[in-house]
Amino acid sequence: MDEFFDIPTVLVIVVAIVVLFRLRSVLGTRTGNERTPLQRAQQNQTQAPKPANDEKPAAVRATALPLPPADAERRALKLTAEIEQLSHGDEHVKSGLQAIVDADPTFAPKAFLEGAKSAYEMIVMAFADGDRKTLKNLLSREVYDGFDAAISDRESKGEKMKSTFVGIDKAEITHAETKGSEAQITVRIISQLISATYDKSDVLIDGDAENVAEVNDLWTFARDTRSRDPNWKLVATESEHE
Repeated sequence: MDEFFDIPTVLVIVVAIVVLFRLRSVLGTRTGNERTPLQRAQQNQTQAPKPANDEKPAAVRATALPLPPADAERRALKLTAEIEQLSHGDEHVKSGLQAIVDADPTFAPKAFLEGAKSAYEMIVMAFADGDRKTLKNLLSREVYDGFDAAISDRESKGEKMKSTFVGIDKAEITHAETKGSEAQITVRIISQLISATYDKSDVLIDGDAENVAEVNDLWTFARDTRSRDPNWKLVATESEHE
């Protein structure tokens, strides 16, 4: 009996008991009600601490903040200011622009005027260069036919036009109205241009190749407010002489 419980044997038994006890404390015991990793994750989400003072998460707070003024209201105020500015106190122009806005909610007077200035330069230079493709996209059929006839006459005589567009000094809306579904706006444009026409022998026959000339035009643009095409086209031209 004394030999069985010698000191080395006792030490081995003590070490084994200690190891088993520590493994049990670390690993625990299975009861049959253990949660899977997915279940533990879901429980952790539902038990996540609430923000202090019942504060909502940032993403929710963002949608709960007071909304800015409606886009429609902001646009209405912006258009009213533009119409007031561009009508220059002319009640006929003011009422005409407002009628166009009522017929076409996408219409913006200031953007239109900037577009008209760009179209003016493109048309003047396209006419000088005989660029029919560009003109066809910017002119009504009637106006295009007139420009095309002038270009054809110039070509038949062997004449060439050389122009340099210097810039636009002034552009203002002088008339605006709706005729049925068609909106029409007339713009007075005062520009600076160098233009000269040469015959087939390169002899100057019209204009001035060196000096800048002031050109005063009244151009009328139109657009069908029911059309999905947002582009305006030139439907009438008139020159003013001061």
